Amino acid sequence: MPSDSVLVGLDIGTTKVCAVIGEFNEQGGLEIVGLGTSPSKGMRRGVVINIEATLKSVAEAVEQAEMMSGREVGGVITGIGGAHIEGINSRGVVAVSGRDREITSEDIQRVIDAAKAIVIPMDREVLHVIPQEFIVDDQGGIRDPIDMIGIRLEAEVHIITGSVSSAENLLKCVNRAGFRVNEIVLESLASSEAVLSEDEKDLGVLLVDLGGGTTNVLVHVDGAPYHTDVVSIGGQQVTSDLSIMLKTPIDSAERIKRDAGCCFMPLVDGEEEVVVPGVGGWPAASIPRKEMCRIIQPRMAEIFGMIRDQLEKKRLIGHLGGGVVLTGGGALLPGAPELAQEMFEVPARVGYPRKLGGLTKEFQSPAFSTAVGLVLYLAERDGESVAKKNVVGVPRRSGGGVFDRLRNWMKEFF
Repeated sequence: MPSDSVLVGLDIGTTKVCAVIGEFNEQGGLEIVGLGTSPSKGMRRGVVINIEATLKSVAEAVEQAEMMSGREVGGVITGIGGAHIEGINSRGVVAVSGRDREITSEDIQRVIDAAKAIVIPMDREVLHVIPQEFIVDDQGGIRDPIDMIGIRLEAEVHIITGSVSSAENLLKCVNRAGFRVNEIVLESLASSEAVLSEDEKDLGVLLVDLGGGTTNVLVHVDGAPYHTDVVSIGGQQVTSDLSIMLKTPIDSAERIKRDAGCCFMPLVDGEEEVVVPGVGGWPAASIPRKEMCRIIQPRMAEIFGMIRDQLEKKRLIGHLGGGVVLTGGGALLPGAPELAQEMFEVPARVGYPRKLGGLTKEFQSPAFSTAVGLVLYLAERDGESVAKKNVVGVPRRSGGGVFDRLRNWMKEFF
């Protein structure tokens, strides 16, 4: 029988599917006991385009994690991404209801409900409602107003919405693979759980999750998300550029990118040569590594430039005291943090999943940040001691939506 005590994160990406199994040890510490990956077939830019191919990839990844851990998986928490994701900032206002004017969890729930009462199209659903700050009688900057005395309570929140059909297709893939989806979480939120510190969030930090098909963007200011975006370009586009310019198959271009790629010219030795395998009977050739960098750097600069343009429009570019944190498989490309530092004019680093018991060095990679972050997110939601603390009594995600209806439907039939 599947175990309900294990925490399972499932990252269904454009290039790979990753499943991570975690559980709490006797001391209450979180340990990663299983990890499985499989090539992702059936996804394009974070969205399902082939149900059958995707469910096979999901089943393979989870099976590998089950074999490593010796546990049987029943329910999972899965990430969602893609260009359909949108973030909106909103504000709600209510009067404090108690006769003694003491703010309770019910008042917080009412002001959150007021803040999320926005009009969205029928084909979209609210994924998360995340408090940024509370304001009591014009006194702002409050993170937890419970038990405070006041007359007027306001809340500023970040609302993340996504396509209903994209979420339904994702649920269908996991369900048909034989697993139950307990919750859907924005991928960049999960990654932030794994790689960002509380100090970085307080100072203001830009998280850039460089995936295969898309690049997920999340900006924290004063400890809370203020901007969510998705750029429809990822590492696959860099590989495609190399394939075209070097006249080599995609698989060879990917190997060359991983073995010898760089996206920041000052780091490249002018004497270095890179061997390009021959195709169709043609002999192998060698090119200067600088030529490769001239292919890769413009595409990476384009991604960072699109992100910078968005932040400038939102007037957030001056709020990055914590710098830029790059994660995802694309963050492993040499020169990525140096290029980001040059373009955003703030310090940049590569974000690795924070160390947990059982997580071997081999898997402690930015490529697994989302999957590990999903497990951490689930642990935090359950209120375990290893989780970081958030605002008490405030739900992360709205209820009563399509995800709740789908979950009830699955319970009824499975």
